[in-house]
Amino acid sequence: MKLDFTAAHLTGLLLIALLIAPVAVSAAGGHGPELEDANIDLRDKASLQRGAKYFTNYCFGCHSLQYMRYNRMADDLGIPEEQLRENLIFGDAKPGDLMTNAIRPEDGNKWFGTAIPDLTLVTRWRSPDWVYSYLKSYYIDDSRPYGVNNLVFPKVGMPHPLIHLQGIQTPVYADGHSSEAGAAEHIVGLELTEPGQLSTEEYDAMVRDLTNFLTYVGEPYKLERRSLGIYVLLFLGVLFILAYYLKKEYWKDVH
Repeated sequence: MKLDFTAAHLTGLLLIALLIAPVAVSAAGGHGPELEDANIDLRDKASLQRGAKYFTNYCFGCHSLQYMRYNRMADDLGIPEEQLRENLIFGDAKPGDLMTNAIRPEDGNKWFGTAIPDLTLVTRWRSPDWVYSYLKSYYIDDSRPYGVNNLVFPKVGMPHPLIHLQGIQTPVYADGHSSEAGAAEHIVGLELTEPGQLSTEEYDAMVRDLTNFLTYVGEPYKLERRSLGIYVLLFLGVLFILAYYLKKEYWKDVH
């Protein structure tokens, strides 16, 4: 039997493939623990300011924000220049400089086995929920070079920079499994066995502020873009009404 594929058939197959592709990708990436809701609020300037403080104090030593400038961040978050210079700028950097650091790619390869990523867009190519869950999911694992592992990012090369604040977590395994090699997939949860300097609620709030800040950095115009989009839709709605009545007036005498 001869199959006759027309342009319409090919178009239909292409549409089906486009509809199925996201489902297939989702199914392929469905492994791993369920992510927690970061519940961030980009309108909360106090949270964003705290997140900027946490980032510069605990993350900036290794991770850069190479697409963000100090003064742009300060203007958006309502941070006075004096406080910016005193608390958020280190070394000889200037307010107009990009937020880069002195870590070289070869340093990351030497210390951690991979180049240290820039975090400007981390919440866009991961997600805010991923970052929030990742920072809460470190646990003790003596088989790893730095003695820790991560449920969200297994075999992570980065040490836990906030362990003194969160405390020490140990894995809880499903019944019939233990901490033997190869049993990581049977971890069903984490247990805080040695408290840190912060309570669980305080640590969660800190990580939420940090995630909020990184989400802002990834798209500083996000709130403005959404607000502008509403005005554009309202304008198009009014324009549609005017165009509709103009069309009726123009064609009323046409039979």
